[in-house]
Amino acid sequence: MVRKVIDLECLLPPDEQGRPRQYHEQASHRIGHGDPELLEPRPGYGFANYQNIFRRRVGAPAVPDADGKPPAGQSMKQFVEELDREGAVVSVIGRVDNDVLADIVGEYPDRFFALATISPFDGMRGVRELERLVRERMLNGLRVAALYNSLAASDRRYYPLYAKCVELDIPVRIYSTMNYANDRPYDLGHPRHLDQVAMDFPELRIVAALSGWPWVPDLVGLMRRHPNLYCDTASHHPQYFGVPGSGWEMFMQFGNTLLQDKIMVGFSKDSFGLTIPQSVALYEKLPLKDKVIEKWLYGNAKEFLRV
Repeated sequence: MVRKVIDLECLLPPDEQGRPRQYHEQASHRIGHGDPELLEPRPGYGFANYQNIFRRRVGAPAVPDADGKPPAGQSMKQFVEELDREGAVVSVIGRVDNDVLADIVGEYPDRFFALATISPFDGMRGVRELERLVRERMLNGLRVAALYNSLAASDRRYYPLYAKCVELDIPVRIYSTMNYANDRPYDLGHPRHLDQVAMDFPELRIVAALSGWPWVPDLVGLMRRHPNLYCDTASHHPQYFGVPGSGWEMFMQFGNTLLQDKIMVGFSKDSFGLTIPQSVALYEKLPLKDKVIEKWLYGNAKEFLRV
């Protein structure tokens, strides 16, 4: 029997023609802010460095379809049917143009939880756009990714957006881990930035995306400190959580005890070439109590996302 799960990081597949579903025809500007570089980036530098760090993920085979063949692309109907087979009742989506997200949520309002991306450099224009996307186009939360705009989450330019999230009663998912883009500071996603945000906005529901590695003890302490701070496991292979010396020891200890209600799973399945059931099987092998596994995979996200 397939276990029921909620996925905190679902990546949209290419469409039927194999084209990425990233930008809408009416997109005003790409994620982030500012003009593109006028020259080609140095080979292997900046975001290209991820190919040096995660060589095994580069060119990894796509997750096979029901016939065992890697799909060239999928319609949204086919993708939802795949999620049904794999037990994903709700999937959090982002990292694409807001209007693309809105179109998907409009078609499948109960299946996807969409996070808007708003540039902190857009000021009150961005705040008004966030409110429009939530009230009129039914998006569900805010995504903050310092990795892309090089502005840490505690920067005051995000604060009007956080205030609007509190007013709208929607959560924010904040990039919280080390980055490997070696053209910007490695600690843009350090959990210390969450501490300031949580102090200034105690009502704000925060998800620390990617669980704060390698600063796991810091995040564990902060989740104990702040009632509305949670985290997800996206972009980390579950087989490493239980490996001694991997840096996840405190995460596993507290995640099995005092913080068992605060951890949610992001499968990021295309990053590892695993189906959701294959990833679930790896989580089930971790030294976690049965009731804790259910909370991580489903219960905590259901309560936090209010779905």
